[in-house]
Amino acid sequence: MRLATGLVDDDRFLLHRAPYDHPEHPGRIEAIRRRLAEEGLSGRCRAVPARRATDVELSLVHTAAHIRAVDATGTHGFSQLDPDTYAAAGSAEAARLAAGALIELTAAVVAGKLANGMALLRPPGHHAEADHAMGFCLYNNVAVAARAAREAGARRVAIVDWDVHHGNGTQNTFFDDAGVLYFSTHQFPFYPGTGWIAETGAGEGAGRTVNVPWPGGRGDADHLAAFDRVLLPIAERFDPDLVLVSCGFDAAEGDLLGSMRVTPAGYALLTERLGRLAGGRMVLALEGGYNLDAMARSAAACVRVLLGEPAPDPGDDAVSPAALRVLDQVIAAQRPFWERL
Repeated sequence: MRLATGLVDDDRFLLHRAPYDHPEHPGRIEAIRRRLAEEGLSGRCRAVPARRATDVELSLVHTAAHIRAVDATGTHGFSQLDPDTYAAAGSAEAARLAAGALIELTAAVVAGKLANGMALLRPPGHHAEADHAMGFCLYNNVAVAARAAREAGARRVAIVDWDVHHGNGTQNTFFDDAGVLYFSTHQFPFYPGTGWIAETGAGEGAGRTVNVPWPGGRGDADHLAAFDRVLLPIAERFDPDLVLVSCGFDAAEGDLLGSMRVTPAGYALLTERLGRLAGGRMVLALEGGYNLDAMARSAAACVRVLLGEPAPDPGDDAVSPAALRVLDQVIAAQRPFWERL
């Protein structure tokens, strides 16, 4: 009998709400929730309840001073932490719940209680650094879950970040860690300005960071080529026990912030590719995505694959010359490390 797909979706994530028009708003989760219900997908998943991450769990990634600073925002009506990042009175609670929920979902997948899962989290996480919030993110949910999984016995964890923005916080957390492979496709140059090809890791983590910095306009064929030509060959050598996906949908066609062209079918195909790794033990954690319709349709396409439905035929779109040039550069930069994986 096939194990269930876990789904995290909690109304308390909606507590994170700016008093002005902000692209990262509660309607993002509500749009995905409606779509999953309309397509009969949420009822086919097993609900995983959110719970608050402890100080000990958050400190696997974040400094005590940062944890105190986020908690302190709960005593204020509103805090502007940087030009992009806010905290409302309920944001600290939502952030702890998001991190704790992802730990719980990930632990259930690693323990073989669930096949895989999707976490509809707010606030997002991959820009959050050890000692400060940034880029809409308070705690780095995926980094915390990866560290918790390692603490619980996962030997190696692969983090795949397909958000249109580079996950600077995640990269910096694991830059010298041999037990975590970080792979990112992202628009470049673009916020936050990190994620160039030459950023490949340091020390014991040399070669464990793999960046694919795209010019704008890359679509399904280009992203699939990055997985087929770069990620999968490296990840198969790395042999992870778990795949965590920083699952931003802002590389979707029509997004309000990015200028990529990935379709819902493309996201389904990327998810299917990742199912070949780690015995299918995979957890998708929501990051960005600001066109509500594109994000909701893309999330539903990913959940269908997690539930065991086949991804659509990829068609015969050609990989763009611009993408091939980038991939050739990435392969050249990574080749010296491949034999060490």
